[in-house]
Order: sequence, then structure tokens, then C-alpha cells
Amino acid sequence: MRKTYFLLLALLFGTLTALQAQPLTDKSELEKERQALQKELKEIQNAYNTVKGQTTQNLKQLNLLQRKISLQEKYITSLSKELKTIDDDIYLSNLEIYRLQKQLDTLKDQYAKSVVYAYKNRSNYDYLNFIFSAENFNDAVKRITYLKSYKDYREKQASNILEHQALITKRQQQQISRKDQKKNVLETQNSERNVLADQKNEQNAVVQKLRGQENDLKKQIAAKQKRDKQLKSNIDAIVRREIEIARKKAADEIARQKAIEEDRRKALEAEKKLADAKAKENAPKTNPTTVTPTKPAETKTEQNVAVAKPKVEAEPKKVTNYLDFNAADVNLNKDINLNKGRLPWPVDNGVVTIEFGSYKIEGIAGGTVGDNPGITIAAPLGAPVKAVFEGEVAGMFTVDNSTTVILRHGKYFSTYSNLSGVTVGRGAKINRGQVLGRVAADDEGGGKLDFIFMIDNKNVNPRTWLSR
Repeated sequence: MRKTYFLLLALLFGTLTALQAQPLTDKSELEKERQALQKELKEIQNAYNTVKGQTTQNLKQLNLLQRKISLQEKYITSLSKELKTIDDDIYLSNLEIYRLQKQLDTLKDQYAKSVVYAYKNRSNYDYLNFIFSAENFNDAVKRITYLKSYKDYREKQASNILEHQALITKRQQQQISRKDQKKNVLETQNSERNVLADQKNEQNAVVQKLRGQENDLKKQIAAKQKRDKQLKSNIDAIVRREIEIARKKAADEIARQKAIEEDRRKALEAEKKLADAKAKENAPKTNPTTVTPTKPAETKTEQNVAVAKPKVEAEPKKVTNYLDFNAADVNLNKDINLNKGRLPWPVDNGVVTIEFGSYKIEGIAGGTVGDNPGITIAAPLGAPVKAVFEGEVAGMFTVDNSTTVILRHGKYFSTYSNLSGVTVGRGAKINRGQVLGRVAADDEGGGKLDFIFMIDNKNVNPRTWLSR
């Protein structure tokens, strides 16, 4: 029974140790997530305060509110995750306190037994009698050593009891601290839920006011969708053109390599024919009536020609991606892929108002749904727009008096739409961080940049490539 009990304690300790290792990482990740959310919430609030000060409500105000509400919900979820880790810590601490208390009880029981035994055999006469009753000197020494070890054992028992009591006190103090922390997080969570409720009420108020100008908003939304469609069409055309240019260059390179190999093959064949002709001229003449039963030996020239037979070249490898063919593109693709998640933002002090992919404007025109090919960033009017990576200007075009610049980085494309004062031209080589132009105005009078990121002709979420 005792053996089973200690086995269960050992298993409990092992489980406790394994579980305690995980929350440290979780807490660190949660702290990073919460700090990032707090930073973005602050940026969104600053941008919203600027828009809120305008005399009329607009879609940007509604988009910022929706974005802020989404972040607020994520922040509350993050607090819930933290509460769970605190509860897990409290539970694990309870297990450890239970384990330590059981060990302490066992130590106290063993110590009590040793004290009782020492009390019953407390006279010096008993100790001396135990020593001098030995059969020989060596046995007496062993008995003295045993008595000394027994004394050390009792002292160690007392020390272990004190250590376990100190550990239990420490864990209990940690429990109190974590419970206080849980109380603070719960208060913060309740406060943030109240903030969320206020934001949703504010959103409803803005929606109600915007519904009064719903016809105008429908026209604005339709115009935006038309611009987005035109933007996507122009980008697709430029990307297709770049792929076709790369295909032709690859085809020319493959044809050039084939021509070189063909010229080499023809040269080797001509050399072989010349060697054969010389060998025939130098061969000894024989009497036509004489029959030579043996095969004439090959001449030295013929042997050399045999060695110099043209080498059959392998067929060129089939090209699967023309934008990842030449050495420069291969290196550039490798470099930008290594920088995934670390690319600089195209504009400083910007706030994402519409995320990548499908989105919905609640309460307006029956819940307007759109599909954003990139991310829409609200930024100060006239702020510099910078290249996220080195590359080349693949194309430029104008939509509604603002310019769009497309950079090619090997098989990757980055698009910067709604620019003014563009300072680059098509075909120009661009460095990372180089200014391409300035943020132009949006329909509501503020500044806006649409940033799109593509791999070949496929749109991807820029967030996964930009620095967190």
C-alpha cells in the first residue's frame, strides 16, 4: 500500500512538472499579443478621433468603428485566455501544495517515531552498553558510525520538515498573488466589455445617421467597387505582361543554349568525318586477289575519333515558373521569402481600416459585402509611401486622378494605390525603403493607401509578410 502511495505521488509530481513548463511560454505569447492589440487599438482610436471630429458621418468613420470593435473583441478574448492561464496556475499550485503537505506529513510521522525511539533509549548507559557489547573492535567502530549516522539522519529530518514548511508558505503566498492578479484581470475584462458595449452603441448611432444618406452611400460604395475592379484588372494585365516577358526571355535563353549545343554537336561530327577521311587515305593498299582473313586493327587516329564521340546532352529542364528562372530572380525570391513577416510597412503611422479578403459594412444598404484585394490603410495626407523590398517598377497607371505603382520582386509583386507626387518611372530599379510617392486623399477628405501583395498572379494577405 505504501509503495503504491509513493508511486502515485511520483506520477503526480511528474505531471505537475510537465504542466508547469507550458504556462511560461503561453504567458509570454499572451503578453506579446495583448501589447500588440493595445498598440493597434490606440492607433485606431487616434485615427477615429480625427474622423469623428468631422461635421458629417462617413464610411471611413464606420469602418474604423468596426475595426476598433473587432480589435476590442480580440482584446477581451486575450484577457479570457490570461484568466485561463491564471486558473491553471492556481490549480497546479494547489496540486503542488497538496503534494508538499503529504510529504511534510510523512516526514513529521517519521521524525516523531525517531524521537519516541530516542526518548526510550535516552540514557548514556544504553548507548555505551550498545557499543561495548560488540564482539570485536571493528564491530564497535561500526556501531559508533551507525549512532553518528542516526544523529545526522534526525537532523536531516528536521531540516527537510523546515524546508517543506517554507515551500508550502511560499506557494500559498504565490496563490494569494495569482488570485489578486485574477481579480484585477476580471475587473479589466469587465471594464473592456463596457467599452465594447459603448462602441457598439456608437456604431449603431453612426449607422442610423448614415442611413439618412443611404442613396449617396450606395453610390459611393458602387464607385469604390468599380475602382477596385478596375484596379484589379489593370494589375492582372501588368502581371500577365511581366510573366509573358519572362517567358519569352526564358524561351530565348533555352533556344540559345540549344543552339550552342547543336553547334558543338555539328563541330564534333565534322571533326569525326575529317578524321575518318584521313584514316582512309593513310590505310595500306592490299592486293585485290589476296584475301585477309583477319580484321585489320584500328588505327591510332580511329581510336582517338572513337573517344571523341559527341556527348549526348540532357534535355533542358522544363520551366514551371518563368518568374523564378534566371539567377537574379532566383536570388531575389529567396531573399524576400527569408524576410516574410519582417517587411517594413509601406507608410508610417498608418491604420488598417479594411482587412484583406471579404468584408461587410454592417447596417448600410442591407449589409454591403466587398472583397479587398489587399489592405486599406488610413494614413496622414501627403505621408511618404515607401517600397517594402528592392525590385523594379513593373507598371504605373492612373485611376480617378491618383496613381498606382506596381513593383516586381522576382515572382512577387507589391502594389501601392492612391498615390500623388510619384517620383519613379516604369523600369526603374528600386531599393528597399525608397520613397515612391505620397499618400493621396480619399473620398472623405483624409489620406488612404491601398497596399496589395501578390505571388505570381495570386493575391495574398499582406499582413503575413509585413512586420508585426
